[in-house]
Amino acid sequence: MRSSRIAVALLASLSIVAAACGDDESDSGDTTATTAAPQETTGDTAAPDTTEPAAPETTGAGEVDYMWTPNADVLAGAEGEVNIVAWPGYIEDGTNGPDWVTPFTDITGCSVNVKLGATSDEMVQLMQSGEYDGVSASGDATQRLMAGGEVEAINLDEFTSYDDIFDGLKDQVWNSLDGEPMGIPHGRGANVLVYNTEAFPDGLDSWSVMWEGGTDADGAVSVYDSAIYIADAALWLMTAQPELGITNPYSLDQAQFDAAIALLESQKALAGQYWSDYTVQAGSLVDGTVLAGTTWQVVANFAASEGAKIETTKPKEGATGWSDTWMLSSSAANPNCMKLWMDWISSPWANAQATEYFGEAPSNSLGCGLTSDPDHCTNFHAEDEDYWTDVWYWTTATEECLDGRTDVTCVPYTEWVNAWSTLRA
Repeated sequence: MRSSRIAVALLASLSIVAAACGDDESDSGDTTATTAAPQETTGDTAAPDTTEPAAPETTGAGEVDYMWTPNADVLAGAEGEVNIVAWPGYIEDGTNGPDWVTPFTDITGCSVNVKLGATSDEMVQLMQSGEYDGVSASGDATQRLMAGGEVEAINLDEFTSYDDIFDGLKDQVWNSLDGEPMGIPHGRGANVLVYNTEAFPDGLDSWSVMWEGGTDADGAVSVYDSAIYIADAALWLMTAQPELGITNPYSLDQAQFDAAIALLESQKALAGQYWSDYTVQAGSLVDGTVLAGTTWQVVANFAASEGAKIETTKPKEGATGWSDTWMLSSSAANPNCMKLWMDWISSPWANAQATEYFGEAPSNSLGCGLTSDPDHCTNFHAEDEDYWTDVWYWTTATEECLDGRTDVTCVPYTEWVNAWSTLRA
């Protein structure tokens, strides 16, 4: 059992992780330019790793090798500082232990000023102010930023780390526009099914436990309390009711959307918990009052370390998930320093530190050899592209159907929020 201090730190960090997943409909006040508690967890259901991220190797001359060479032209134009909107835990300066800001400043001369964002909505609003040079944004924010012209396309020749990014994260709808790259991928993760191994000794491989009932988990199912969860219902309907014609869980016409809402209404009879506080879900997994549910791997890791008898799986129907992107403001006062930061944070060593600290799969393929836990990339499926083929990354639903249909209008995300509020009233 970990010490109580470590447990408290991890519980705090679980709440921080919630923000980076795009729970956009929650309110929040201003955030301060402080850094977050570390995400001390790795693995599928192993105990959290409380070691520091791996230190960089030194050269024969005793100098540190950070495995990064910035673009010379961009470096020559560095302005001396950069102002960034970021998720907590993505920019660490040593206050909480790990430090990938100081070496960046030493190499580039760019000091880093951070404004923490608590939700994707807040990040969009901050970027719309024109006061920031760039942002780390989830997919449900990146598309709004691109559509609003708040961010601009990047020239890949200026980014020395881009070639090492996993191909599965490049040229996606949430980080490119009209064939042009609009940012640098940071990391990714899937929303997985967690289940109690005493209640289900033979394991589970389907989301049916969440939707169909008739199992020991009836009344003890844990549901993610967010409008984006409507996509999880749509994902189930892709298999359960193929006649609806859903091919993208974020692209729902009115009939498809209504079917998803009806399914969520019926799920109420199975649900014992709607969670937005991740510490509450972890506690319920430990005490056994939740027997199945949708979770993040990091939550399951902590619950397992506290004695929860659980396993996790990505069911055969696939899963929803997230992928974050670093983007350059179209009104950046310090564009060169922001480009340098984007290149640095996606370089092998820095990306390994940031994503292991937070608890997600890194985007840089070379970073997998630089994590303190040698199994981190295996546990978070960083190198297994087949794992991600049926993971539907969180995306902003729009009236223009994302699946390519032009003969119907799809339900926009604002209506998702309204419907969820009514559902949960």
